Amino acid sequence: MSDSILRCKSKDFAKKIVFLCRDTKTKTKESVLTNQLLRSGTSIGANVYEAQYAQGKRDFISKLEIAQKECFETEYWLDLLFETGYIEESIYKPLQNQCGAIRRMLISSLNTAKEGCR
Repeated sequence: MSDSILRCKSKDFAKKIVFLCRDTKTKTKESVLTNQLLRSGTSIGANVYEAQYAQGKRDFISKLEIAQKECFETEYWLDLLFETGYIEESIYKPLQNQCGAIRRMLISSLNTAKEGCR
């Protein structure tokens, strides 16, 4: 997984999450939900990056599975922030779509990696 599309997309997504959380905290003074989003949204890319240096196939799969779980959690926090009026639909929709695309890439990568373990 050299400079893969998944790594690039997850890092780009993490940056957008950082900017969103910073702006949301500044504008609305909301920090509990945004802190959760910041943790899960940046953890996706961190685990994808860490998978590159896995100590074997099982470790690689484990890191991608963690990234996938963080992706699901990030979708939840984005939904909650949108549904409670902290973020606008124009911000929410593109991030939700991007997170979904990353999740689908993770699922595909995991399926491919697990095929070799059977």
